[in-house]
Amino acid sequence: MDDLSLAALGFGDVPAEAPLSYPGRPVTTPALLTGGELRPLDPALLARYRHRHPVIAVGSNASPAQLHHKLSRPGHPATVPMVPVRVHGIAVGCSAHIARYGYVASAPYGEPGARTPLVVSWLDDAQLAAVDRTEVPNYRRVRLPGADFPMVLPSGERLDAAYLYVSTHGVLTAPGDGGRPLPGGGDQGALLTRLLASSARLRDLLGPDPDAWIGRAGADAAVRTAGTRVFHDEGWARPKDHDPLSTLP
Repeated sequence: MDDLSLAALGFGDVPAEAPLSYPGRPVTTPALLTGGELRPLDPALLARYRHRHPVIAVGSNASPAQLHHKLSRPGHPATVPMVPVRVHGIAVGCSAHIARYGYVASAPYGEPGARTPLVVSWLDDAQLAAVDRTEVPNYRRVRLPGADFPMVLPSGERLDAAYLYVSTHGVLTAPGDGGRPLPGGGDQGALLTRLLASSARLRDLLGPDPDAWIGRAGADAAVRTAGTRVFHDEGWARPKDHDPLSTLP
């Protein structure tokens, strides 16, 4: 029998445990996360989960390893369908804060004309509440309407609506790049290196390199707060009223 464990399939890195692996490896084909395994998901079987809440992931929640870490507990492994989805009008940036494990997490923002590959998971009530606890207060959960932001599954089906977590801090702009949002979802080490190179205050607080950043920020909430303050003092936080997502309930 094939080994369908996350580690065997190349999904072993958990960003919460290895922060420089953030955002982790996302699924690229329809899959069912269950019992610590990732099984192919027949689209016809998705119907049995349609009573659940569809939630769009832009960061580590698209990684089955991170989702398993967040939702499973001894004797109660999570079962979650995870399906690629192309979302219109949404791009992925970086939240203007330092997250609990020391990394700079991804965050969505509205971008007319964007067509972004993301992942949608169907969560039950308890799972949704568990993810909320990992996101709030740095993110708020909004309802993304399919009429304004088309969401297309590999089957061609469009979702009527889905939940999305939007940063309460806004998104980072690229230092020296005219206020454009800094792209998120890429190599975390490269991102932290770029931010350190752009601010003497960050180098003093978190430098000289990504390993030092993660070690210091991951160990001390006060350091994370101070680093977040530097983002805003440097003028890198894009005003939230510039983003159409800020008006969603």
